[in-house]
Amino acid sequence: MGTIVIAEIPAIGVPAQQVQQRDPRPIQLNDPRFEETYTASVKRTSTGWSGRIPDVPEVKMCEGITQQALLEALADSLHEILKARSAAWDKQIEADIKAGKLDALRDEILEDIQAGRLTDL
Repeated sequence: MGTIVIAEIPAIGVPAQQVQQRDPRPIQLNDPRFEETYTASVKRTSTGWSGRIPDVPEVKMCEGITQQALLEALADSLHEILKARSAAWDKQIEADIKAGKLDALRDEILEDIQAGRLTDL
């Protein structure tokens, strides 16, 4: 068994403090080319989304299908899922900002700045 780990997809403009998710989200990757379903873990990190396929079975060489081809196909699928999750996160944050859901947080931060309760890092 092998493991595929995809580098993080950055979530631009999302402060690390807003990341609350601790446990990876399991997702299913259906690969019609190899007629297999794989479970991947996708989790939110302070800088973006991170994906991992922990148990990739060994693939015997037959009919031109190699393990490398499988790994590349799974990595591509996982990368697309990570990009979609990142885009959905960005869209949700934008909608929340437009709806005023973060106004109280903004006001609290401005109050802390004016009161001198914040220091530069």
